[in-house]
Amino acid sequence: MKFVKIVLPAIVMLCMLSSFSFSKKANQAVYAFGISASFTDSVVYYTEIQELDSVKLTQEGFLPKREQYSYQLKSYLENKGETNRTCMIYFSDSKKKITKEFEKLSDKYKKNKSVSLQKIEKKDFQFTKPE
Repeated sequence: MKFVKIVLPAIVMLCMLSSFSFSKKANQAVYAFGISASFTDSVVYYTEIQELDSVKLTQEGFLPKREQYSYQLKSYLENKGETNRTCMIYFSDSKKKITKEFEKLSDKYKKNKSVSLQKIEKKDFQFTKPE
C-alpha cells in the first residue's frame, strides 16, 4: 500500500510535467506569408512563405505583434505607390499547415478571373521582427 501512495503520485506528476514540456518545442520555427488586396484594384499581392526570425507563438498559438507584420507589408506597398490596401498575415509553426493555407488561398484567387495575382519576391520584401 505504501508503494501505491508514493509511486503512483510520482508517476502522475512525471506524466503531467512531460506533457507540458513537449506541448511546444523550445525553438520551433514560425512561418508566415502576407496577402494584400484592395476594393479599388484587381491586383492581389502576396509574399512567399517566410520563416520569421526569432519569433515564438504565444501559449494561445498567436503571433505576437501580428498587426505590425501586416503593417510592414502595407508600408512596403505604399512606398511602391499602392495605397488603400488591406494587408493580412497568415502564420503557423507548421510548414505543412502554412503551405496548405497558402495553396488554398492562391487557388481561390486564381479561380477568380477578374483578379490578378502579383508575387512579391523575398529579395524585395521580407518580414522583420517588430521591436
